[in-house]
Amino acid sequence: MNVMSNESASGPVLEVQGLSKVFTGNSEPTPVLSGLNFQAWPGEFICIIGQSGCGKSTLLKLLAGFIPPTAGRILFKGNDITGPGPERCVVFQEDALFPWLTVAENIGFGLKGRALSAAEKQARVNRFLDLVGLTEFKDYLPREISGGMKQRVALARVLVLSPEVLLMDEPFAALDAQAREQMQNLLLSLWEQLKQTIVFVTHDVREAVTLSDRIMVMGRITAETIINPTHLVPIPLDRPRIQNRREFMKLALQLKAMVSRIES
Repeated sequence: MNVMSNESASGPVLEVQGLSKVFTGNSEPTPVLSGLNFQAWPGEFICIIGQSGCGKSTLLKLLAGFIPPTAGRILFKGNDITGPGPERCVVFQEDALFPWLTVAENIGFGLKGRALSAAEKQARVNRFLDLVGLTEFKDYLPREISGGMKQRVALARVLVLSPEVLLMDEPFAALDAQAREQMQNLLLSLWEQLKQTIVFVTHDVREAVTLSDRIMVMGRITAETIINPTHLVPIPLDRPRIQNRREFMKLALQLKAMVSRIES
């Protein structure tokens, strides 16, 4: 996908300006994010990497509107984000499916409040059952399907709502290697068809290189820094990306070194 052509066609979907977040409790205030700035463009796939504690998941919660910033602004298409909205949906590491609902009922759950006829809702559910390859499992309960299938349901349950931005917090981390690769391929296929903007948090550098247009490498705030050290790295590799190719491995090693360097 050519992100630069999207930049010239319209403004950013998400824009973060001077974003800071400080958590306060019984102890001293804990700054997690400080002075963060970046933009995400229509149809862009951004992965966020960095060691534990650098604020990756906190940033995703801020983008989702689940928690307010301490300072700075987060804009969706030029308007301030002040809370959750249907244009921004989140996929978590835990699938959080309703165990008493079937696969199809879980996927269609979020459509209950939409002004759609029963036939339109069913058509949407059927479409996404097909897109994630679960049509034949539509009447199964979550306990009757594998972990990879559960994550397909969780993904379809969000995509059926047609969000413009998909926020994903390490959604494949609990899967085995084979299921994880399958989910990565499925996500890329759906992204190419549906053209959402995706912001994807991961600890896995190879996953980030496989998926993204750009990678944000985040560092922690320390006593010596007043802003989060961050780098936005474009990924110049054609898709599909083969992990054992020299160019892929070289870039992954460079990114791992960058993570280590900004943490030291």
